[in-house]
Amino acid sequence: MTKRVFIATYGCQMNVYDSARMAELLAPLGFGRAASAEDADLVILNTCHIREKAAEKVFSELGKLRVLKQRKASRGSKMLIAVGGCVAQAEGEEIRRRAPFVDLAFGPQTYHRLPDLVARASCAGGEVVETSFPEEPKFDHLPQERAKQGVAAFLTVQEGCDKFCAFCVVPYTRGAEYSRPVMQIIDEARRLVASGTREITLLGQNVNAYHGEGADGREWGLSDLVRALAEISGLDRIRYTTSHPRDVDDGLVAVHRDVPQLMPFLHLPVQSGSNRVLAAMNRRHTAIDYRRTVERLRTARPDLALSSDLIVGFPGESEEDFQATIDLVGEIGFAQAFSFKYSPRPGTPAASAADQVPDAVKAERLSALQALLARQQREFNAACVGRVLPVLLEKPGRHQGQLVGRSPYLQSVHLAAAPDRVGDVVPVLITGAGQNSLSGMVAA
Repeated sequence: MTKRVFIATYGCQMNVYDSARMAELLAPLGFGRAASAEDADLVILNTCHIREKAAEKVFSELGKLRVLKQRKASRGSKMLIAVGGCVAQAEGEEIRRRAPFVDLAFGPQTYHRLPDLVARASCAGGEVVETSFPEEPKFDHLPQERAKQGVAAFLTVQEGCDKFCAFCVVPYTRGAEYSRPVMQIIDEARRLVASGTREITLLGQNVNAYHGEGADGREWGLSDLVRALAEISGLDRIRYTTSHPRDVDDGLVAVHRDVPQLMPFLHLPVQSGSNRVLAAMNRRHTAIDYRRTVERLRTARPDLALSSDLIVGFPGESEEDFQATIDLVGEIGFAQAFSFKYSPRPGTPAASAADQVPDAVKAERLSALQALLARQQREFNAACVGRVLPVLLEKPGRHQGQLVGRSPYLQSVHLAAAPDRVGDVVPVLITGAGQNSLSGMVAA
């Protein structure tokens, strides 16, 4: 390798998957991975546009890269700066205006063209912008062989969303729903397992809306795909994210009951506990629908733990609406959750709503909600103390002789174990619990 690329990844797990594929695409051009931007000939910011702060963080980082690029130019060196992902898709013109020193901007559906785009940017006098939605699926043009991903890996099976929630930019940045063919996914999963992966997380903006074409010509749902993946020898664990409550069908409920490789932990965003707010969000489910879905899942898998996404301060949210969210969270009980103040995203229906909630009110509500969620997470972790949980050992810990793994509920677990146990699923007696992790010892 004669050149170096540094890829900074922001946002969701799908961006983590995309960044890994970008590196694989650039390897035939002679690009190895750089440890930092300072060491790189090409810097790619793979961006997220879900929240306002995430987008502003990208522009802040670009300001630092501009200085680095100028410094390298003064020494006779050249550095290309590229912005990829959802910020590039949504704000290509804004990048052109605010950061004209950026050489390349490309959307999440065009990164399979990265070798050509980098070659064009290297020769171009101005920036190269590629934010189209190509007709051909990008997955058909990605390298089949993947670099070693480690014990746990992400695998994108579905992209885009047709739900059009009023607060969300995904339909505009990722496009319409697309599901990869079944055999393409299974082949990639087999290659991952052959290289040492023991846990695969299936990714999609709306992953349980998966409807890929099977080898038999019929349309498969996510439950069919999970059952097929469970037949791969050596694949010990399967997860999937992110789900929509509307798409939890009977087949998916049954697969949680029937497939032991499917972990008993589900991220199921509810966003609000108020039916009025859910309708304004265009979520297409009610709080009662959500409660019933959770009941069906827990009946099928009694040890199932839940995670969720919640937004406070959506336009028009009253104190009564917020209390409905608090009530739902208190009733359901979440092992962990992500909660945010509503952030207007340009181009979404909610951004232009007249009844925006004052930021001080949003901050107060978020603080109250996060206090409840933090207490639930502590209580869930504390309830694991004294239990023996199967833990997939993933990597060395910070201390000598320590390994870190994941419980079935996605908690980090720290324990003493030999380095050659990485990749093993071992029974661990949980002896301690913190806010975000557990500690334990290998059970006899």
